[in-house]
Amino acid sequence: MHKNKFYLLGRKYLSQKETISIKESNSRYGSASEKNKKPQMISLFSGAMGLDLGMEAAGFSCAGCLEIDKRACETIRINRPEIPLIEGDIKDWNNGGKLLSFFGLKDSDVNVMVGGPPCPSFSTAGKRQAFNDPRGQVMFDFLKLVDEIRPSFFVMENVRGILSAALEHIPLAERNKCTSCFGKGTVMSLLNQQFEKMGYTVTAQLVNAADYGTPQKRERVVFLGSRDGYQLVMPVGSYGPEETLFQQRWRTLGDAIDNLHDKKPEFTPFSPSRIRFLSLLKEGQNWRDLPLEMQREALGGAYESTGGRVGFYRRLTLKKPSPTVSTSPIQKSTCLCHPTELRPLSVKEYARIQQFPDEWIFSGTTSDKYRQIGNAVPIGLGYVIGKTVMNHIENLEEIE
Repeated sequence: MHKNKFYLLGRKYLSQKETISIKESNSRYGSASEKNKKPQMISLFSGAMGLDLGMEAAGFSCAGCLEIDKRACETIRINRPEIPLIEGDIKDWNNGGKLLSFFGLKDSDVNVMVGGPPCPSFSTAGKRQAFNDPRGQVMFDFLKLVDEIRPSFFVMENVRGILSAALEHIPLAERNKCTSCFGKGTVMSLLNQQFEKMGYTVTAQLVNAADYGTPQKRERVVFLGSRDGYQLVMPVGSYGPEETLFQQRWRTLGDAIDNLHDKKPEFTPFSPSRIRFLSLLKEGQNWRDLPLEMQREALGGAYESTGGRVGFYRRLTLKKPSPTVSTSPIQKSTCLCHPTELRPLSVKEYARIQQFPDEWIFSGTTSDKYRQIGNAVPIGLGYVIGKTVMNHIENLEEIE
């Protein structure tokens, strides 16, 4: 089973006995029970609403979304027209009062702010760049709004590469001259400083979506922040590679798409050259299972690269969780070929892996749909995140 790793950042953890009085605590956490309504959340970088749907399933109500991608905004409007939506750049909405005014909210209405700021420089896929201008990253725009609105909690999701990311890329010969900006974890150090300034206690936790019942191995870092000094920690996942007395078996790709009836699957076809090699592979195989004389031809320049390169010419298997679904299933290094058919995973299969409802409509071209689904948080993981926060809110209400 994947081992959860978490890091306590920001303010020192406070026990319930050390915090504010019960009466004041109830007012701070919003009077959801008094108003007979669900706790409210604001969603930034909403995308196709994967995280939001999970949070809603856990009992939260989405009071507003902000998203810059035009197609993702269309997806939100089609499926959830009742939710106030800002289509724009967070940098143009970096004032908390302005944001609340658009959504028709007061700061006391907001229980939690959620978002997955895109930070491609942290990704371990492809070329990994440094975090050269931290103040220019949209992650800090997200945290600025959190600091201004001051919700009881915030949730921030990111790629695992953020845990080891460096602030700047320094040539090897010069690294001994700049210990403050180069080195694993310097981005996390900067974030810790930011959390301390904000006065939020934050847990940064590396989790695998497969451990929470998602039919996909997808590692992500989840930041759970508390304004009032509580330490929120994701539960240990109850799924693993093998079924035991204490855990269920990982859900597989077969579990996800077994009963999917799609007469005309929507997908972007592989090129003829790609099909030539994939046609020689069976379920669960990749380029290493090609004849030796064809492996160099298939990989080209990547043949001399290091690493496992398991994503090249990869046929999936129905018997295991899907690998992380990327923004395209036909990229050379992240190939997601159907286990038994000579095509990539379809849009609906992608959506099943990410646990979107079958009736959820994605706007745009086939490429647009793949991108929206691939960028989303698996809904099952979003649900566990939401329950972690919701359980804490409900526990506070019970001590009235």
